[in-house]
Amino acid sequence: MTDRPRAQIRYDKDADISLIRARKVAILGYGSQGHAHALNLHESGVSVVVGLPEGSKSRAKVEKDGLRVLTPSAAAAEADLIAILAPDTAQAALYERDVAPHLTPGKVLLFAHGFNIRYGTIVPPAGVDVVLIAPKSPGHRLRETYREGGGVPSLLAVHQDASGRADAIALSYAAGIGSCRVGVITTTFTEETETDLFGEQTVLCGGVSSLVKMGFETLVEAGYQPEIAYFECLHELKLIVDLMYRGGLNYMRYSVSDTAEYGDYVSGDQVVGPESRVAMKAILGRIQDGTFAKAWIDEMKAGGPNFRARRAAETTHELEQVGAQLRSMMPFVSPVTIRPGE
Repeated sequence: MTDRPRAQIRYDKDADISLIRARKVAILGYGSQGHAHALNLHESGVSVVVGLPEGSKSRAKVEKDGLRVLTPSAAAAEADLIAILAPDTAQAALYERDVAPHLTPGKVLLFAHGFNIRYGTIVPPAGVDVVLIAPKSPGHRLRETYREGGGVPSLLAVHQDASGRADAIALSYAAGIGSCRVGVITTTFTEETETDLFGEQTVLCGGVSSLVKMGFETLVEAGYQPEIAYFECLHELKLIVDLMYRGGLNYMRYSVSDTAEYGDYVSGDQVVGPESRVAMKAILGRIQDGTFAKAWIDEMKAGGPNFRARRAAETTHELEQVGAQLRSMMPFVSPVTIRPGE
């Protein structure tokens, strides 16, 4: 391993939470991340308003949660710090319509993912700070850990430092959502965006999904019962990932049988081998040069026909049908059902 600079990790002792408490914060969006940021900040003593369109179904939820709700434009107008937490492909239009007209010098523009800054679909004016606070968990987990007195790690980046205090303000925001309780790692918008997209596509979502489906299909095609294949290729995956989560690959291998560990060593590289590395590098290249971002933006501009068709098709895979039946027999997994189009 080559020598690399150690990551800068900061905690509550390094943050001045009074900086964010002195500002009016607008959270644009009230989905997974938006609701968690808004509620955590509110309970940390920060003045928060949520920006949602007049017809949004989430408005009632915001009010029930005890927060003020305005239109995105009105929220951006009165706020000192504007957090854009809408879906990636909706952010550029939201910014142009509701944020840009109110982005006066001295304000702060905050993102939880660097996508639109990295690929230039949002270009803020020179007089504002542009920062990133990206929690490394879904929003519901960010909220749960905060309420338990903990937090989840976040990444912090500064794209534009007009005030000379952008880093300190971003760190203060991170303290407000609870991330400084466990650690905030300094990065860049480019690094956060490219590594996030790469992880999702090659390992966390794309890679794992394809591996699970292919394993299931291989066993079923060989004549084994689909129910057995489901348990071996999907259900038990959680047990393995939980071990990795707690202690890395070493702890997983320590915890499983010697037979399973040996099988890991002699067979893993045959399944995910040199060809996979070549594919990963190609995927990373498309992320780095903007090919993926352009294709995704164009897809959604067209109404997402291919995206929605693939989503619907995947829900009818035999793995999903068998899994739904088995999960209904296992209330301890808290089963949920997603139907095509949802």
